[in-house]
Amino acid sequence: MLTTVEQTRLRISKKTDAAVKSRLGQFFTPATTAAFMAGLFPPAGGACRLLDAGAGIGSLSCAFLEKCFGPALHFDNICLTACEFDESLLPTLHASLQGYAGKLPLAWKVAGGDFVEAAVNRIQFEQGGFTHAILNPPYKKIGSDSRHRLLLRKAGIETVNLYSAFVALAILLMAPGGQIVAIIPRSFCNGPYYRPFRDFVMKHAAIRHMHLFGSRSQAFKDDDVLQENIIIRLERGGQQGPVRITTSTDDTFADLAGHEHPFERIVFPDDPERFIHVPTSPEMSAFELSRAVRHTLAELGIAVSTGPVVDFRLKEHLRDMPETGTVPLLYSGHFGPEGLIWPMPDAKKANAILHTRDIEKWLYPNGFYCVVRRFSSKEERRRIVANVIDPAAFDGATMLGIENHLNVFHENKCGLPEALARGLAVFLNASAVDEHFRRFSGHTQVNATDLKLMKYPSRQALIELGQWAMRHDGLTQAMLDERFEALAA
Repeated sequence: MLTTVEQTRLRISKKTDAAVKSRLGQFFTPATTAAFMAGLFPPAGGACRLLDAGAGIGSLSCAFLEKCFGPALHFDNICLTACEFDESLLPTLHASLQGYAGKLPLAWKVAGGDFVEAAVNRIQFEQGGFTHAILNPPYKKIGSDSRHRLLLRKAGIETVNLYSAFVALAILLMAPGGQIVAIIPRSFCNGPYYRPFRDFVMKHAAIRHMHLFGSRSQAFKDDDVLQENIIIRLERGGQQGPVRITTSTDDTFADLAGHEHPFERIVFPDDPERFIHVPTSPEMSAFELSRAVRHTLAELGIAVSTGPVVDFRLKEHLRDMPETGTVPLLYSGHFGPEGLIWPMPDAKKANAILHTRDIEKWLYPNGFYCVVRRFSSKEERRRIVANVIDPAAFDGATMLGIENHLNVFHENKCGLPEALARGLAVFLNASAVDEHFRRFSGHTQVNATDLKLMKYPSRQALIELGQWAMRHDGLTQAMLDERFEALAA
């Protein structure tokens, strides 16, 4: 049956317009991924009450039911509730499940309509009790004043995306010990917007397993989805213990590898934001092992902020090239492998901004700053790319504009000592730092909050790194990494 469902998935996915998929947040689960997810459930018997929210054409339900023919999942009876909002898919969903009629002790119900509304109603009337849930929820943002946001608050859920809402609702619908397996974007692992969701998960469930794909383009490759996804297994009300982490390059799972990690390597005990790290090897990284990398930015007297100039809001003040009455305006595109290049005559972005009394609040005094790009391309080798702003590049300018796609390290909105700025750049550009960042960040954005919550060497150690950098021309990645290893030893 799963083969038939997979053929249906490919046919429907191919003929469905990309705009429709995006509007519904609808991306069907490939058969190999569905089978892998179903295989993550621990052995169980007795009565099974299964929830598939966002069931689509039934790929995940069918994968689970296939496992019920084997010894690991061998139930006396199975009661399946499959929820799907897209009415056009309901006949296909019925047909997929009909294939198991008479072959398993199965009863099923296909529920159309809004899962969020139905789930909140069930929770308020204490009508849960599912033993298992398997989910590929929709990926779609929730507006802060939307009906869904208000409904979720009735259930004590505060989140910004339907995928996290579906998972949170599934947790509340589970009986104690209930098992949830979901494939979801990895973006919930860090950042301030998903902090309430992370708190919710850790309050109501235990993380048992996480699977990470090595390539961000492979989990839903038929739909050209480049969002990095993770498969997670949660246990309702479970006592948190070690977490199994598995990895594979793609959804063939041909090179599947895995290790168990203590929970303190997944969520650092001293992290107030409760970022979820996904270590991909049993050995602790050089970043984790280093006794020298233990300081917060606040302890160093350094702050990091998002560049304050939002260009589309200040269009009338932008100038293609510097002229009388303007100050330099820096975008991420002004920084390349060779460092800062300004002005850039052929750039599509402005090189300057008018210096007026109204604009001055968005500007920084000219000085040395360390800046980090907020966005990298989908498959770029590095996430963290740091550069130094050198005031000598601006021919005596008194102020600078720093655009919103850059994060800037500063001291009370003023420049840093040169050696400190250059030392920060050396540290942030080390491969070990980038690797550490990737363990908790599943998207291409580097937020100021992420940088603020990282640990750093002491101020003196950063100054010494900067002084070392100032004595060398043409720093290579090997030189940066060797210097980090010496610091971390």
